[in-house]
Amino acid sequence: MSASTTPSSRPAVTEREAREVAEAAREQHWRKPSFAKELFLGRFRLDLIHPHPVPADEAAQRGEQFLAKLRDFVETKVDGALIEREARIPDEVIDGLKELGAFGMKIATKYGGLGLTQVYYNKALALVGSASPAIGVLLSAHQSIGVPQPLKLFGTEEQRERFLPRCARTDISAFLLTEPDVGSDPARLATTAVPDGDDYVLDGVKLWTTNGVVADLLVVMARVPKSEGHKGGITAFVVETNAPGVTVENRNAFMGLRGIENGVTRFHQVRVPAANRVGAEGQGLKIALTTLNTGRLSLPASCVAAGKWCLKIAREWSAAREQWGKPVAHHEAVGSKISFIAATTFALEAVTDLASQMADEDRNDIRIEGALAKLYASEMAWTMADELVQIRGGRGFETAESLRARGERGVPAEQLLRDLRINRIFEGSTEIMHLLIAREAVDAHLSVAGDLIDPEKSLGDKAKAGANAGAFYAKWLPRLVAGPGQLPTSYGEFRHGVDLSGHLRYVERTARKLARSTFYAMSRWQGRMESKQGFLGRIVDIGAELFAMSAACVRAEHLRAQGDHGREAYQLADVFCRQARIRIEELFTRLWTNTDDLDRKVVKGVLSGTYAWLEQGIVDPSTDGPWIADATPGPSRRENVHRPIR
Repeated sequence: MSASTTPSSRPAVTEREAREVAEAAREQHWRKPSFAKELFLGRFRLDLIHPHPVPADEAAQRGEQFLAKLRDFVETKVDGALIEREARIPDEVIDGLKELGAFGMKIATKYGGLGLTQVYYNKALALVGSASPAIGVLLSAHQSIGVPQPLKLFGTEEQRERFLPRCARTDISAFLLTEPDVGSDPARLATTAVPDGDDYVLDGVKLWTTNGVVADLLVVMARVPKSEGHKGGITAFVVETNAPGVTVENRNAFMGLRGIENGVTRFHQVRVPAANRVGAEGQGLKIALTTLNTGRLSLPASCVAAGKWCLKIAREWSAAREQWGKPVAHHEAVGSKISFIAATTFALEAVTDLASQMADEDRNDIRIEGALAKLYASEMAWTMADELVQIRGGRGFETAESLRARGERGVPAEQLLRDLRINRIFEGSTEIMHLLIAREAVDAHLSVAGDLIDPEKSLGDKAKAGANAGAFYAKWLPRLVAGPGQLPTSYGEFRHGVDLSGHLRYVERTARKLARSTFYAMSRWQGRMESKQGFLGRIVDIGAELFAMSAACVRAEHLRAQGDHGREAYQLADVFCRQARIRIEELFTRLWTNTDDLDRKVVKGVLSGTYAWLEQGIVDPSTDGPWIADATPGPSRRENVHRPIR
C-alpha cells in the first residue's frame, strides 16, 4: 500500500457528517448547573464552588486508610528505576496491587471494590504515579475509561454483577476506540460489529490500546451496520481478550511511560454475545464521551504529583547548588522558576480537588470543568517539568542512572519530562480539547442562534432563530456591562492578611469581558466561527486561567478556615493569580492581534511545496513505509503477544 493510501473499508465521511456524529454524541442538555459554563457566559457563580465542598467523614476515613496501605506498598515494593530500565511493570507488583484492591478503587463495595470517592481515587493515582507513572497509567486506564466506568454509568445490573467483581480483584481492562486512521474523528470508525443471531461478529484493528497487551477484558467501540431490527451506529461492547480471533499484534514503545502495556489489537470474526453490548446500538460515542467527563480527572492527578515532585527537587537542589557566592535559588532567574512551580502546583491541586469533589457530589455538570482540568494541568505540568530540567542544568538532561553511576543523586528529571509529554495528547489532545470546550462554552449561543448562522437552514428556521436570539440577547447583553467585580467591597471574606478579593473581582470582570469577546466574534464571523480555531483556543485558555484562579482562591480560604497552612495558602494563591492575570492579558491581546490569517497562507504554501527548498541540506532518518498502517479486516498474520497476568 502506498503512503497516501488508506484502507478501502474506511467510511467516506464529509466534514459536516463528522460534525453531526460528534454533535449527536455529546450531551444535549444541561440538567445541572455548571460553574465553568456560567463563567464563559460572563456570569461568575462563586456560590457553586464556595464554600469548598468536602468529602463525607466516612469516605475520607476509608480513603485515608487505603492511602496509608498504598504508600507502604509503593515505598517497599515498587522500584520505579527498574520499571524504567526494563520497560515493564513486574508481574509481582501487579499481583500485589490486585491483592491491595487498587484495581477496584472506583468500584462499589457491593461488587468487591473499595468504593473510593473520585477525590481519594485521584490521591491514590498521584501517590502511585509518583513512584512509577507507568503504574498510574495502568490503574487509570483500567478504571477511569476501562470496563468499570462505562458499566457503572450505562451497564445493566446483570453486566455489573458479571464483570465488576472480576475487574475489582483479578482482571485488567482496557478501552479501545482509536484506529490506525482514526483519532479524534470517530465518524470514520471502521471496526464493525455485524449482528448474527444472538451475537455480533467483530472485525477491525485498534491502535494504542493502553493495557491492551495484558488486558483480560476490553471495552470496544465498533460500528453496527443499520439493518432490519438494528438501529446501527457506533456501539460499545465488552469483549473477552481470550476470545477466538482476538490478536494483540504489537506491544508499542514510546519516548516516555516505558512500562505501559500499550498495543495493537486485531479482531477477526470475533463472536461477542449481545448480552455484552453496553447501552443501546448507536450509543457508543455518548458512552465514551460521558465516561471521559470524569475519567479525564485522572490526568490532572498525575500532573499534581509531578508538580509536587518538581517543587521538592527544585527546593532541595537550588538550596544546595551555589553559583557566584550564593545558592542558585537566590538568583532571580532561577527564583522566578521556583515561584512559578510552587504557585502552579498549588493551583493544579486546587483545580483537581475541586473538580473531583464536584464529581463526587454530583450536584453540578462538570463536563467543562473536567475538560478544563485536563487541558490546563497537562500544559502547565509540562512547563513545570521543563523548568525543573532548566534549573538542574546539565544534570537535568542527564539520566538518573548516569547520575547514580558517577556518584550523584539519581534524579529522573529528564524522565519526568518524557513521561509527561503524552498528557497533552492522551484522552483528547490540547487542540481537540480546545474545540470540545469551545463547543460547550458557546452552547447557549448555538441553542438560540445556531439556525441563524447555519447556511443550510430555511428562511423560516432563520426567522424563528432570529426571534429567539433577539429575546435572549436583549436580556443577556445588558448584564455584561456591570457587576460585583467593579465594587471594591465585593468578596470581602477573602481578605485575611493577603487580600484575594481583588483577584475574584478580576475574575468577575474578566468573565464578562470574555463573554463580550465571544459574542463579538460570533457576530463578526457567524458560520465561519468554527474555523477560527486559534481564536477559540485562546478563549478557552482564558477560561481555564479564570477557573484556576477561582479554584486557587477558594482552596486558600478553605485551608485557612480549617487552620491548615492558611497563611501560606493565601500567599501561593495570590502569586498564582498575579501570574495568571499576566497570561490572561496576553491572551486577550492575541485574540485580535495575531498571525492566524498569515499562518493559513504559509500552510497552503508548505503543503503545495512552495517552501520545499527550505528542507534541503539534511537527510531524513525515517524508515520506508506507509504513513498509516494497513488496517484492512482479516485474519492476523502476526504472533499474539497478549500476556495475561495471573
